[in-house]
Amino acid sequence: MDNRYFPFVIVVVMLALGLTLTVADFKRAATVRRPLAVALICQSLVLPTLCLMIAEAFHLQPVLAIGLMLMAATPGGTTSSVLSHLFNGDLALNVTLTAINAVLSVFALPAILAVSMAWFQGDGHFIPLQPGKFLAVFGFVLVPVAVGIAIRHRFPDLAQRLQRPVRVVAALLLVLVITASVIKGHATLFSNLGVLTGAVVCFCAVSLTVGYLVPRLMRLAPRQAIAVSLEIGMHNATVALGIALSPQLLNSLEMATPAAVYGMVAPFIALAFIGTVRRLDPAFRDVPRVESSVENVVDEQPA
Repeated sequence: MDNRYFPFVIVVVMLALGLTLTVADFKRAATVRRPLAVALICQSLVLPTLCLMIAEAFHLQPVLAIGLMLMAATPGGTTSSVLSHLFNGDLALNVTLTAINAVLSVFALPAILAVSMAWFQGDGHFIPLQPGKFLAVFGFVLVPVAVGIAIRHRFPDLAQRLQRPVRVVAALLLVLVITASVIKGHATLFSNLGVLTGAVVCFCAVSLTVGYLVPRLMRLAPRQAIAVSLEIGMHNATVALGIALSPQLLNSLEMATPAAVYGMVAPFIALAFIGTVRRLDPAFRDVPRVESSVENVVDEQPA
């Protein structure tokens, strides 16, 4: 797959995310201020810090460390909402967090990239994310999400019809991009397979654990903790791959390698983690299976 097409990959994935969001999702944020604040602090401050510590602990090469930080900076997507519904998480909260994180990532993603580049390659021979590339990342993330939300708001029936095909295209692009990045970067991947896999698995586990334990320590309901955990723990590998491989942005096979590994292992780790949590946390088992807030949100989701 030619690197010139990777900006298109980012646009499709972020458009797919935007089509699932409504203006009501953002308005709902005012009613869930406490869990929202906990989730955003974990997403924007705690998780990048822990990701940096993981990269240092595994002694990753600078380009691989930046690629891992890129994963920490990307927003979640519809996968977290699907898993939240399957595992009886607070789906209304999950959809709200996805909406807010999509907007937050517009600013957080370029900023975290710039900081991580300065941290890992700030020895005088590398200029952290140039203003032009900062704005390019900003545009590639913001514009398609805004277009998707506008279509959903102005033409809801059209948005409903578009969601499934756009989501299928996004899933196919994920497989294609991961395959292409593994083939092109096989030398880097195979020479660092053990340490990189360990770092990615650790990052996945830490993301999900922080996303669950912090809300529980803040006395949030277990269903809300499930939603926060999935939103913080499930990142968009396709967006990370597109940013890493696009000639207009990072144009680095090495930086794309952590995202390729993440895309292959993260869903399985999330399934295992949430399944385990539901069995170990007795408070979660006491929560009724269906609540009205969830039913309302489910009705808004595509079949």
